[in-house]
Amino acid sequence: MVVELLKFKVPLEQQAEYLQKDAQIWTSSLARYPGFLGKEVWIDPNLPEEVTFVIHWATRDDWKAIPEQDLHAISQRFDASLGFTCEMIESSEYQVLMSDLAK
Repeated sequence: MVVELLKFKVPLEQQAEYLQKDAQIWTSSLARYPGFLGKEVWIDPNLPEEVTFVIHWATRDDWKAIPEQDLHAISQRFDASLGFTCEMIESSEYQVLMSDLAK
């Protein structure tokens, strides 16, 4: 399993809308692709403006097989729905060696 970790700085007053639109647009879109296992949203109580998405993929090949034009179209739809932008502050990839999700 592979984990994609994305971290964004999202002002608190816009966070509820941001998370709602993310679920409606990004998560529902990604769920249509083979290998998508799920997505978690993490909020650090010490840094509440940081929103961390932890996206689980069966394999790296599944994740990377999503056409770039599809990702671009989803991103454009998401950005247009918000009416504001947020800064990405981290993008990482991890290989999961052991996980309860893999059972």
